[in-house]
Formats: sequence, C-alpha cells, structure tokens
Amino acid sequence: MPCLPEGTGGLSAFCWSHTLPNSWALWFFKNERSRAWRENLQMVTRFDTVEDFWALYNNIKLPSKLSPGCDYALFRDGIEPMWEDSSNKRGGRWLVSLAKQLRHLDLDRLWLDTMLCLIGEGFGDYGPDVCGAVVNIRTKGDKIALWTREADSQASVMHIGRVYKERLGLSMKATIGYQAHADTATKSNSLARNKFVV
Repeated sequence: MPCLPEGTGGLSAFCWSHTLPNSWALWFFKNERSRAWRENLQMVTRFDTVEDFWALYNNIKLPSKLSPGCDYALFRDGIEPMWEDSSNKRGGRWLVSLAKQLRHLDLDRLWLDTMLCLIGEGFGDYGPDVCGAVVNIRTKGDKIALWTREADSQASVMHIGRVYKERLGLSMKATIGYQAHADTATKSNSLARNKFVV
C-alpha cells in the first residue's frame, strides 16, 4: 500500500488502501468430538481491504494442508457460517465435490477463486444474495460450497450458479448442484437432492 513519508506535505504517513465493497470474516472449524459443534467454530479475523485479504491469505495454511475434519468459511461480516443464521436459514448452497486425489491439484486454486468471487462481488445484481462459502476437508473427498440467502429464488440461484461455474473454470461437461439447507438438514448422510443444476 503506497504511503507518503512523514513530513511530506504536512501529512504524517498517510496511506491508501483498496477498500472492498463489504466486510468479510474468515472462520475456522476443527472437528474435536469432545466439544460441541459451535465450540469448534472460531472466527479468525475480519477484513475489509484488498491488502488485509492478501495479508491473511499469505499467512494461513492452504486448505490442502489442513487435517481432515477441518473447514474454512468466508462469510459476509455479521453472518455466521451455520444454517441457523437468519441470513442462511432459507438459503442453500452450490456444491463442488472433489475426489481426494484432486486435493493437491485443484482444491487450493478453486478455494482462492471462490474467495475472490466473494470479496470482488463477482455476481452482479445478485451479489447481495451470496452469504459466503465453506471449504470442507474430508478423508473421502473435499467440498467447496457457495451459500446463498434464498433457495426458492430461482433466477438469483441460477445466475449465481452459472457465474460461479464459469469463474471456477469448470468444463461445460462438469455439473454442480444446488441444495437447499432445509433439505440437507433432514438428510443424515448429507446427500440431499439437487434443487438446481448447472
């Protein structure tokens, strides 16, 4: 970030930063079975500038280096990464599933692209409908999910899904599905039926 040295034009170390359109919070989840789910979820930090995002990104472990059972979540500041949050409870998620052998090939790039879509407000007029995203590190295969506010808002959900798939650079043959949180919550094995597909 460019700064003027002290004594320049009467300004004292005045700096410019690139403010993001919104504030964001990064969360970390580590599955310790002896603790309640909520106790395993910790906010790492909040940020609202491009510089603070990169400072954070360059000083935390990449998702591919996390232990199975861990998650990162990046959500708009004020929205917690849980179904019960009032901004999430009527929503759902676009889900990208990765085979475990892709962890070291694609996971980190896809997660970075997801975060850049979020903080760069890459979804146009439907941007406010996006709540955040979660990356789950699991033994059987990893997942990245983009969460939206209203599962029944088909125009919004489909626009977000199409833009997201394009931004991730997924092939035309690849499909990603959208699941309503209400449906996922009632499935014990989290294999809810897709409400939409792109």
